Amino acid sequence: MKTAFQKLYERPPACMAEAPGRVNLIGEHTDYNGGFVLPTLIPQKTIVHLAPRSDSKVQLATMDRDGNLRRFHFLLGEEHAKDGWGDYVQGLTWLYAREGIKIQGFDAMISSHVPMGAGLSSSAALLVAFSRAIRQAFSLDLNDVQIALLCQRVENEFVGARVGIMDQMAISLGDQEHALFLDTRDLSSRLIALPWDRMDLFVINSGVRHRLMEGGGYNSRRSECEEACHLLGVKQLRDVESSDRLSQLPELYQKRARHVVTENQRVLDAVQALQKGDMKELGRLMQASHASMRDDYEVSVQEIDILVEESMREPQVFGARLTGGGFGGSIVGICEPGQARAVAQRIVERASRRFDETPSILVPE
Repeated sequence: MKTAFQKLYERPPACMAEAPGRVNLIGEHTDYNGGFVLPTLIPQKTIVHLAPRSDSKVQLATMDRDGNLRRFHFLLGEEHAKDGWGDYVQGLTWLYAREGIKIQGFDAMISSHVPMGAGLSSSAALLVAFSRAIRQAFSLDLNDVQIALLCQRVENEFVGARVGIMDQMAISLGDQEHALFLDTRDLSSRLIALPWDRMDLFVINSGVRHRLMEGGGYNSRRSECEEACHLLGVKQLRDVESSDRLSQLPELYQKRARHVVTENQRVLDAVQALQKGDMKELGRLMQASHASMRDDYEVSVQEIDILVEESMREPQVFGARLTGGGFGGSIVGICEPGQARAVAQRIVERASRRFDETPSILVPE
């Protein structure tokens, strides 16, 4: 991509930065409720090459899957959301100006292997990669946590997706050898070693592309949680320690809140299971998490449910679940060590005969 950058802009890039996608082992839709999450990183990355300009123009370029060059440009101070991939970069420069972070224009080229719409945080990977490149190019005094918080604000305030902080923090602070146990209330975190001698990880993309903004499903779930908090008289659903309190809520809000309250406990239990190397218990928790997302939070779809069902037909699989915001995307599963590739292939073969989309294996690569 360095050569392509030089060919396009007639000069070499000044810096390069990258950021991986993430998969969430457990703890879904808890981050914007002040709860706990347990993500880890995947091998696929977004890479940004960048060179500063002396004016206020920003030029962006990326290759689509067919090898066609797509370009986008704008002027600093004239950012306008257009419902496209360029909005994420526009959102960054717009927010930097609001926060008094001084930068100039720049030329950039993007290469990403994090699939869009698969529930693996392609947008957060793009934002963090760009933030790292801009930090390097303009010598900005921003640490990894500050970058994560700014990237979340771009999605919330400019793009219009009311996402929580999990994706940005996981990508900024995590690695592939550990799960990041994050308390989204105070942003305290610690890395939990993944027992690779006892487990293997697989991620399968259903082929059903999701968009957090499409249909308003994601934002409506967040609004429903906020209404449940209002009815319960609490600031966040994290403040509800027992699901017994939820019986006073109307059925819809009771279901949404019950998922969050029980999911928080499942994350805590999952951390203990990982530390003990108890993969059967971790698998059980993942199964319970999927059922809760399907029945109480209602963010799963038929294709995802089929992939989970087919996963549990495999004797080597401990557990599997929908990962990400839902309404499509991917599943994550854990199985006996060394079995992920063979298991995932059998799951994909059977599932592809049951629905129209073509699922694909993302992890292992």
